[in-house]
Amino acid sequence: MAEGERREQEYAQVLILSGGSLRENRTVQQLTASELDKRSSLRRMKAAATGLLLVASVIYVIARWQENAGADPWVGYVRAAAEAGMVGALADWFAVTALFRRPLGLPIPHTAIIPTRKDALGKSLGDFVGSNFLSEQVIREKLKRAEVAKRAGTWLAKPENAARLTSEIAAATRGAVAVLRDEDVQAVLENALVRKLVEQPWGPPIGKILGQVVEEKSHHKLVDMLCDRAYEWVERNREHLRSIVSKRAPTWSPRFVDDMVGDRIYNEVLAFAWAVKTDKNHQVRQMLDTFLAEFASDLQHDPVAMDKAEQFKQQVLDHPAVQNLAGSVWARIKQAILDAAEDPSSELRLRVESGLQSLGKRLVNDDALRAKADGWLEGAAVYVVTNYQGEVRALISDTVERWDGEETSRKIELQVGRDLQFIRINGTVVGALAGLTIHTLSQLLL
Repeated sequence: MAEGERREQEYAQVLILSGGSLRENRTVQQLTASELDKRSSLRRMKAAATGLLLVASVIYVIARWQENAGADPWVGYVRAAAEAGMVGALADWFAVTALFRRPLGLPIPHTAIIPTRKDALGKSLGDFVGSNFLSEQVIREKLKRAEVAKRAGTWLAKPENAARLTSEIAAATRGAVAVLRDEDVQAVLENALVRKLVEQPWGPPIGKILGQVVEEKSHHKLVDMLCDRAYEWVERNREHLRSIVSKRAPTWSPRFVDDMVGDRIYNEVLAFAWAVKTDKNHQVRQMLDTFLAEFASDLQHDPVAMDKAEQFKQQVLDHPAVQNLAGSVWARIKQAILDAAEDPSSELRLRVESGLQSLGKRLVNDDALRAKADGWLEGAAVYVVTNYQGEVRALISDTVERWDGEETSRKIELQVGRDLQFIRINGTVVGALAGLTIHTLSQLLL
């Protein structure tokens, strides 16, 4: 027999014994092997419990017949045990069946509890989970016993685990970067950078920074460099300066006079550049310090200077290079991220892997850091539980409410019905023992 036909027959037998119908929505092909095994196991346990009831019934009939025929007194003990076993089996069959459906289809009150009271049970289940599993005390105690930070640190400290997590982070980063649309990121950058630059005046902050630079004399190194370059330029361009003098001289002036004047001017300029370069207290340097200090003050307080700074700002922001700055910056950042995430030997991935491994070792060896990490985790978990406990309860109750009553009953019976059949078996056995005990005591005492 083909495997599919065998399973279909088993399914049909299970449905017949459990009061189902072959016309239900879920087909045999939609059932998993695990579900079929559970249904088959439930069918066998039901058959065992029912068979034990039948055995007790047969024994009761035979014993009763023998008593009427004048059998020995011990037959009465057997009859009493079988009779009580039947009562216990029937009572427990009624109790178990009443959970999932109406026994024999009769409209007996307080039966078919799961289908008829599904919504109330779902709400009670949500309240039970919220009160007993999502309370702050339970969460904190569970996390403390779990030692999450220490376990995570032990796992991260192993190089192969750090490399694995780095690879997962790289894959997630590549996916996230690939999903982001360039125009969206460019718009965010423009809002975060360009718009901030437009909204903020440039004069006062630039003036404040310049004032601090002048006050701390941090600009002197730049002035030294400019003086050095100026002296070197004058020294290298003697002929250029002489030609300027010659071009400015009258046409009637003799050439040797022009050369003498040019040399004189060049030597004076060279000596002046040398003096500015070598004398830290030169008048030009002092004048430059004064100019910069006054300029810094004007940028902060003079409306005219502040307005010119705003005009300059607008010219800078209107420049095409600045207009395309956000797009070009994101393009470079995006490509750099993709390249680094793709290459296992990239500096970024190696640093991330090393950092994760180092973090793992610290979590293992540093008690203070581990306690702080556990505290953060507990705080986050408690925050989620405190603020979203109601949503979890509602999720459970709403989910149960959406379930079909009959389907819910079948699902629950499939999960716990096999164990519930032991109640019927135990009821038969315990009932028989109770009946035997009662009959024995009545014979001895009465």
